[in-house]
Amino acid sequence: MSDYPLTLLYDASCPVCKLEMDNLRERDQLNKLNFVDASAPGFDAGKYGVNLTEVMRVIHGIKPDGTVVTGVETIHLAYRAAGLGWLTAASNLPILKPLCNWAYEYVAKNRHWVSEVFADTILRIAARRAEKRSRACKEGKCTIK
Repeated sequence: MSDYPLTLLYDASCPVCKLEMDNLRERDQLNKLNFVDASAPGFDAGKYGVNLTEVMRVIHGIKPDGTVVTGVETIHLAYRAAGLGWLTAASNLPILKPLCNWAYEYVAKNRHWVSEVFADTILRIAARRAEKRSRACKEGKCTIK
């Protein structure tokens, strides 16, 4: 069974998380990813068979057959869908997997602090992306997906 489409449950109230999901959304040319903001009012974790507290702790991915994946595995599947699997391929190597899982857990736990520390960088990246998208509009028509 295919891993796609993969539904990503993420915390859009976290600037780093939102920035990364926006990055993946822009690169997902084959529409293999569905993005769901778990921090949105009315989000129903039960609809996906998951626990809201856990979803707000780490990213979750829901495969077409309902299988739930979390953390680094979800990131790897999402990057692969966006044509960036080579960036996360090493996270599956037996010698690196525990380190990658630990690093992800640490960043996820401290994501709001990380967002504050890197706020200027996050804003610059978001501004560059917005400028790029605005250039995609010509003669009253936009090519933004």
